[in-house]
Amino acid sequence: MCPDCHEPLVAFERDGIEIDRCVACHGTWLDAGELEQIVERAGLDARRIEDALQAAGRGVRGRRRCPRCRKRLSVIGVGDEARGRVELDHCPRGHGLWLDAGEMRALVKAFSDERHDEESEISRFLLDLFRHEIEMDVEGDRS
Repeated sequence: MCPDCHEPLVAFERDGIEIDRCVACHGTWLDAGELEQIVERAGLDARRIEDALQAAGRGVRGRRRCPRCRKRLSVIGVGDEARGRVELDHCPRGHGLWLDAGEMRALVKAFSDERHDEESEISRFLLDLFRHEIEMDVEGDRS
Protein backbone atom coordinates (compact mmCIF):
# COMPACT_ATOMS: atom_id res chain seq x y z
CA MET A 1 0.00 0.00 0.00
CA CYS A 2 1.10 3.54 -0.71
CA PRO A 3 2.66 5.15 2.38
CA ASP A 4 1.04 8.47 1.45
CA CYS A 5 -2.47 7.91 0.10
CA HIS A 6 -2.91 4.20 0.98
CA GLU A 7 -3.77 3.15 -2.57
CA PRO A 8 -2.23 -0.06 -3.96
CA LEU A 9 1.28 0.19 -5.35
CA VAL A 10 1.90 -1.11 -8.85
CA ALA A 11 5.20 -2.91 -9.40
CA PHE A 12 6.97 -2.74 -12.72
CA GLU A 13 10.41 -3.73 -13.87
CA ARG A 14 12.81 -1.73 -15.97
CA ASP A 15 16.34 -2.88 -16.75
CA GLY A 16 16.22 -5.45 -13.96
CA ILE A 17 15.02 -2.99 -11.30
CA GLU A 18 11.58 -3.50 -9.81
CA ILE A 19 9.98 -0.19 -8.91
CA ASP A 20 6.73 0.26 -6.99
CA ARG A 21 4.62 3.23 -8.04
CA CYS A 22 1.39 4.71 -6.79
CA VAL A 23 -0.83 5.57 -9.73
CA ALA A 24 -2.92 7.88 -7.54
CA CYS A 25 -0.29 10.23 -6.05
CA HIS A 26 2.65 9.29 -8.34
CA GLY A 27 4.94 8.50 -5.44
CA THR A 28 7.62 5.83 -5.75
CA TRP A 29 8.83 3.15 -3.37
CA LEU A 30 12.40 2.00 -3.96
CA ASP A 31 13.51 -1.10 -2.08
CA ALA A 32 16.93 -0.97 -0.42
CA GLY A 33 19.64 -0.57 -3.05
CA GLU A 34 17.34 0.28 -5.96
CA LEU A 35 18.21 3.98 -6.00
CA GLU A 36 21.87 3.04 -6.22
CA GLN A 37 21.06 0.55 -9.03
CA ILE A 38 19.25 3.28 -10.96
CA VAL A 39 22.28 5.55 -10.69
CA GLU A 40 24.65 2.72 -11.68
CA ARG A 41 22.45 1.72 -14.67
CA ALA A 42 22.82 5.31 -15.86
CA GLY A 43 26.58 4.65 -15.89
CA LEU A 44 27.44 6.72 -12.84
CA ASP A 45 29.04 6.21 -9.44
CA ALA A 46 26.42 5.63 -6.74
CA ARG A 47 28.79 6.30 -3.83
CA ARG A 48 27.74 9.95 -3.51
CA ILE A 49 24.12 9.00 -2.90
CA GLU A 50 25.07 6.07 -0.64
CA ASP A 51 27.30 8.38 1.42
CA ALA A 52 24.56 11.03 1.65
CA LEU A 53 21.99 8.49 2.83
CA GLN A 54 24.36 7.23 5.52
CA ALA A 55 25.30 10.77 6.56
CA ALA A 56 21.62 11.72 6.91
CA GLY A 57 21.42 9.38 9.89
CA ARG A 58 18.21 8.15 11.40
CA GLY A 59 16.09 11.24 10.72
CA VAL A 60 12.91 12.18 12.52
CA ARG A 61 9.92 9.89 12.81
CA GLY A 62 7.35 10.67 10.15
CA ARG A 63 3.67 9.86 9.71
CA ARG A 64 4.01 7.43 6.80
CA ARG A 65 4.59 3.70 7.17
CA CYS A 66 6.94 1.35 5.34
CA PRO A 67 5.04 -0.77 2.81
CA ARG A 68 7.24 -3.76 3.77
CA CYS A 69 7.31 -3.80 7.60
CA ARG A 70 4.70 -1.13 8.50
CA LYS A 71 7.10 0.73 10.84
CA ARG A 72 6.91 4.51 10.67
CA LEU A 73 9.26 5.93 8.09
CA SER A 74 11.95 8.40 9.15
CA VAL A 75 12.25 11.69 7.30
CA ILE A 76 15.84 12.36 6.26
CA GLY A 77 17.34 15.30 4.42
CA VAL A 78 19.92 14.69 1.71
CA GLY A 79 21.82 17.06 -0.53
CA ASP A 80 22.98 20.55 0.31
CA GLU A 81 21.50 24.03 0.26
CA ALA A 82 23.46 25.09 -2.85
CA ARG A 83 22.34 22.20 -5.11
CA GLY A 84 19.06 21.56 -3.34
CA ARG A 85 18.08 19.64 -0.24
CA VAL A 86 15.55 16.83 -0.60
CA GLU A 87 13.58 15.25 2.21
CA LEU A 88 13.00 11.53 1.75
CA ASP A 89 11.08 9.01 3.80
CA HIS A 90 13.39 6.16 4.81
CA CYS A 91 12.55 2.85 6.50
CA PRO A 92 14.43 2.66 9.82
CA ARG A 93 14.88 -1.09 9.24
CA GLY A 94 16.52 -0.39 5.89
CA HIS A 95 13.77 -1.72 3.63
CA GLY A 96 13.81 1.27 1.28
CA LEU A 97 12.90 4.84 0.43
CA TRP A 98 9.66 6.64 -0.40
CA LEU A 99 9.86 9.48 -2.92
CA ASP A 100 6.92 11.80 -3.40
CA ALA A 101 6.05 12.91 -6.92
CA GLY A 102 8.85 15.15 -8.20
CA GLU A 103 11.40 14.13 -5.57
CA MET A 104 13.31 11.86 -7.96
CA ARG A 105 13.97 14.84 -10.23
CA ALA A 106 14.99 16.97 -7.23
CA LEU A 107 17.31 14.19 -6.07
CA VAL A 108 18.94 13.98 -9.50
CA LYS A 109 19.48 17.73 -9.48
CA ALA A 110 20.90 17.68 -5.94
CA PHE A 111 23.47 15.04 -6.85
CA SER A 112 24.32 15.95 -10.42
CA ASP A 113 27.86 16.96 -11.20
CA GLU A 114 27.93 19.66 -13.86
CA ARG A 115 31.50 18.75 -14.80
CA HIS A 116 30.42 15.27 -15.86
CA ASP A 117 26.89 16.09 -16.98
CA GLU A 118 25.50 13.43 -14.61
CA GLU A 119 22.09 15.02 -14.48
CA SER A 120 21.49 14.43 -18.18
CA GLU A 121 22.77 10.82 -17.95
CA ILE A 122 20.49 9.95 -15.04
CA SER A 123 17.66 11.96 -16.56
CA ARG A 124 17.79 9.90 -19.76
CA PHE A 125 17.48 6.70 -17.75
CA LEU A 126 14.71 8.07 -15.53
CA LEU A 127 12.75 9.46 -18.47
CA ASP A 128 11.55 5.97 -19.34
CA LEU A 129 10.76 5.14 -15.72
CA PHE A 130 8.83 8.31 -14.94
CA ARG A 131 7.65 9.45 -18.38
CA HIS A 132 4.04 10.03 -17.25
CA GLU A 133 5.05 12.15 -14.24
CA ILE A 134 7.52 14.22 -16.28
CA GLU A 135 4.99 14.80 -19.09
CA MET A 136 2.37 15.90 -16.52
CA ASP A 137 4.89 18.37 -15.01
CA VAL A 138 5.62 19.84 -18.45
CA GLU A 139 1.92 20.20 -19.24
CA GLY A 140 1.35 21.87 -15.88
CA ASP A 141 4.17 24.36 -16.58
CA ARG A 142 2.44 25.41 -19.81
CA SER A 143 -0.87 26.26 -18.15
